[in-house]
Amino acid sequence: MSEHKVGLSWKKGPEEFKYESYDRTHTVRYAGGQTLSGSSTLETYGKAEFANPEEMLAAAVCSCHFLTFLAVAAKSRYVVSSYEDNAIAILEKNQDGKMVVTKVDLYPVVRFEGEKIPDHETLEGLHEKAHRNCFISNSIRSEVNIHIQSV
Repeated sequence: MSEHKVGLSWKKGPEEFKYESYDRTHTVRYAGGQTLSGSSTLETYGKAEFANPEEMLAAAVCSCHFLTFLAVAAKSRYVVSSYEDNAIAILEKNQDGKMVVTKVDLYPVVRFEGEKIPDHETLEGLHEKAHRNCFISNSIRSEVNIHIQSV
């Protein structure tokens, strides 16, 4: 077991505290000292220049899949030279009418180097194994889809 702590700070600004007008900007602090400015989505009166929780969830899924993929590839003796992704989290109403992130789509582009380069079928298998072992994907109810992009 491990424990992962995050701090969050917010203070009311000078504006009137009404749903349509209060500032949603807040600071997220990670244990290593890094901070991130957050807000809500534009649709919920947030600020686009700051990360929103839905984006942070997509980033967590994307980052976890990436890190797990690297581990799977290394253990399979493939040398990954670069990895890029452009994740998309879909926020919509579920069958109960509640707003939820229903799915996260990943679009990884992986480049390999060396003598051992996986074919497309093997690459799909590496991503599937990474997905099955990704801590974050295994922690959420949202559907996670991996759309492998050709190099």
